[in-house]
Amino acid sequence: MRTSATTLYFLLSVYLVRANPIETSYKASCEVCHPTKEGYTNVHLIPHTHDDVGWLKTVDQYFYGQRPDIQKAAVQIIIDSVVDELSKYPDRRFIYVETAFLKQWWDIQSDERRAKMRTLIEKGQLELISGAWSMHDEAVTHYHSIIDQFTLGFGTIDQMFDGLSCAKPKIGWQIDPFGHARETASILAQMGFDGLFFARLDHQDRARRIRDKEMEFVWRASESLGNASSIFTQAFYKHYSAPSGYCFDLVHCNDQPINENPNSGDYNVPNRVNSFIEFVNSQKDTYQTEHMLVTMGDDFTYQQAASWFDNIDRLIKHVNAEQKNGSMINLLYSTPSCYLQAVHRADKVWKTKSDDLFPYADGDHSFWTGYYTSRPTLKYMERRGNNLLQVCKQLSVLAELKQEKWEDLDSLREAMGVMQHHDAITGTEKQHVADDYAKMLHKGMLDCAATAAKAINKLSAKITEAPTVNYESCLLLNVSQCEISESNDRFVVTLYNPLAQEASTYVRLPVQNFKYTVSQGSVPIATQMLKIPDHVLRVPYRTSTAVQELVFKATIPPLGFQTFYVTKTAEESAVPAPVEDDGKFTIQGNLIQANVDPTTGLFESLYSKQNGLNYTGLSQNFYYYLGSNGDMESSQSSGAYIFRPNGNATVINATPEITTFKGELVQEIHQKFSDWVSQIIRVYADNEFVEFEWMIGPIPAQLLVDPGKEVVTRYLAQDLVTNGVFYTDSNGRGSIERKRDYRPTWDLDLKEEIAGNYFPVTTFITTKNETEMTVLTDRAQGGTSLQDGTLELMLHRRLLHDDGRGVGEALNEKYEDPNSGVSQGMIARGRHLFSFAPISDALGTTATAKARRWSRDNMILAPWAFFAPTDLSDAQWLENYEVVYQGINNKLPENVNILTLEPMKGGEEVLVRFEHFYEPNDDPALSANSLVPIYNLTKRFGTDKMIEEMSLGANRRLAEVSSSRLQFRTDGAGAEKERNIAP
Repeated sequence: MRTSATTLYFLLSVYLVRANPIETSYKASCEVCHPTKEGYTNVHLIPHTHDDVGWLKTVDQYFYGQRPDIQKAAVQIIIDSVVDELSKYPDRRFIYVETAFLKQWWDIQSDERRAKMRTLIEKGQLELISGAWSMHDEAVTHYHSIIDQFTLGFGTIDQMFDGLSCAKPKIGWQIDPFGHARETASILAQMGFDGLFFARLDHQDRARRIRDKEMEFVWRASESLGNASSIFTQAFYKHYSAPSGYCFDLVHCNDQPINENPNSGDYNVPNRVNSFIEFVNSQKDTYQTEHMLVTMGDDFTYQQAASWFDNIDRLIKHVNAEQKNGSMINLLYSTPSCYLQAVHRADKVWKTKSDDLFPYADGDHSFWTGYYTSRPTLKYMERRGNNLLQVCKQLSVLAELKQEKWEDLDSLREAMGVMQHHDAITGTEKQHVADDYAKMLHKGMLDCAATAAKAINKLSAKITEAPTVNYESCLLLNVSQCEISESNDRFVVTLYNPLAQEASTYVRLPVQNFKYTVSQGSVPIATQMLKIPDHVLRVPYRTSTAVQELVFKATIPPLGFQTFYVTKTAEESAVPAPVEDDGKFTIQGNLIQANVDPTTGLFESLYSKQNGLNYTGLSQNFYYYLGSNGDMESSQSSGAYIFRPNGNATVINATPEITTFKGELVQEIHQKFSDWVSQIIRVYADNEFVEFEWMIGPIPAQLLVDPGKEVVTRYLAQDLVTNGVFYTDSNGRGSIERKRDYRPTWDLDLKEEIAGNYFPVTTFITTKNETEMTVLTDRAQGGTSLQDGTLELMLHRRLLHDDGRGVGEALNEKYEDPNSGVSQGMIARGRHLFSFAPISDALGTTATAKARRWSRDNMILAPWAFFAPTDLSDAQWLENYEVVYQGINNKLPENVNILTLEPMKGGEEVLVRFEHFYEPNDDPALSANSLVPIYNLTKRFGTDKMIEEMSLGANRRLAEVSSSRLQFRTDGAGAEKERNIAP
């Protein structure tokens, strides 16, 4: 198909671009389902294993079976055993989920073993479910990374099985994540999935749904997409384990096998059959059809698969034999796809849902809202990993790097796929596993940065003789450390912008105590020197000697780069001193002015120079909750998963110490609240948000003295009346309404008024009436609005008690102080962008939505800096290298971004995803549809190329998905507006 342009709504439009014609057909589906019996309760037995991509053990320890002292789990043995047992009898079925482990297994198999697995898939005995690299968390993951890790998994499966149609996953299997996001449902629907299954559901919601027979529903996940983002969804009755008494795993369970020898003294068929029939009868009326799904497996089961399959064979045989005695129960081996086909044939009318499933609680005092913040430094590292991965993929395409260099991307692709796992980015793993995740991610970032450096060299060289530039990334800029900028008299900074719109940023580089000049081309630009804050200089593991930062503003073209030449002069520079502010403590730029109360030292008001309005009654401060270690009402502790505070929050300091620093580019107020809490309030010359840069830690905690602390920041607008309503994002994309002490689908009985009102904040939280108060985050955090006019975000946690959810460790991250050798609590440093402004301007334009989206995207996909020392003069550099590069030929509409530009299939194809990132009611103009030209967008998209529109996962044609995806009838209640999507 040749497409010259596409019309975008609030969606992702996906295209594959390649030089050669695209094959016109795939092999037909290989789905083989056992027959069901009309009028019977058909029990679909689903043999499965849930294999965490890291949790109590590292990824490799789980695969190879190392550290059995921690957990007896060896994934390679599971897959080996299942393949052998499925091959014995064609009636048997099994599903597998985690592509990370599947790929690891595949790589060490013989051709014969690989062929055996392919045959099982072709016969419908083995079904690959979900297909992502890992089973992702849904609360703290960003949609970029969710889509990327599905794309990685799908591509790996296609590569392993040569595009075999029946190997392509069509079912979402999110059985273990701790709550479920609306945006994830939308993503799965847009990937062409027919259904979504999960296990974890709030205990009150579960009870209500069981009572009202609403365990199945159609999730309408996007107003603008309508049916394209709707997906049939089913919650399990309890967990994803086998029914009690029927776990036939010799490693993990002690349940009795089925002894069918009537001459044996231990013959137990009648007992086992009657007990299972009682189990079926206790649950069958919960569901709307005569079909019932029963999972047969659990975490890391089937290491000795024969025990499972032999006993399931006997269970099916003997339960079904009771049909001659009047039993109306029919057991069969099945898969989620076969089960869903049967449910679809029933042609029922289903209830709908349009909100999400957060927060999740499995008891009155057990809200899984702590992991929204747990391990904040790892969460930040993951966010930076995504930023760099998009940079590397784009540059690889733009520079047309050879295949072997594209393969270098896999290191970070795979590390990011692992990081999305629901026990990785969540911070709910053991400490040694978190360390392994960080090591894996760091290696991936170094490999990816090296690939990007090669691309910049190729794109920037004016002449073939231009020397290779040894570009590096400074991954410790969050503690103001960069060896190249600190130790070289001359160096260059090349900033690459991964957004499809022009981006401006303020660059901050640690340098020595000298004056520096910065030029773009041959033109000097304005700079400013700033003192590195005292609390940063005191970070124990910081090895830099720099005490100053060089600041300058850069504007970078879309999907392009700009190079800046930096020279250290001979003139020394004194460390900038604080300014005397006549007791006013005001910082300002060209757009806003922020004011701090000279008496308290706290933020108090904001003045907008754009509309002339002064907003008073504002404030911001830090507090901590003491984590509970159990009480008379419940033994539940606060831990890695669970947030359970022991009472209300305590203010850390109501009158912090303050100092002020001012210049032409940026002005700052430094606040010290305690030895372990500091902050900078910052206003840049041309930014309309106030930046709050916080640093927390080491959090003091001492066993037997206190159970640990959970540190939050609160933003307050005294006169903002919101009736308990606030908004958060869903996986970084659309916004979703929250209401204090309320759930949309059941009458909430809330015993934990603080933890039960916390929600995941991936990128922003906002509350509003005619005026909107918004905070943008640089990583996922937990957030709430406990009172009208307040926004609260949890920044860091250090706890000394385990919360009893399986990890077996307290959330007590430490590092060893290199100076004293003493272990200290982890330090976290991060940023919030704060805005307080009218929702609409005088022209009716929703200015806050526009500013929020643009600033949010600039935080997620910030310009990435590459550094290199140089012996060339400024003039010589210009002779050898381009200093400005733009990767796209045509300017895109303001509301459109290129989400993905990625090499695929060894360079034969290029994957491009366009996104319209405004919601329907965000802005009268920017929420409208946009026409995007595709051909000649870059030089890779010439008119000689073939372009085909794909599903979101890029593994199936969009036309195929649209025509084959199962559609379910709904009652219309809560139905969203539907819209036809232009081809």
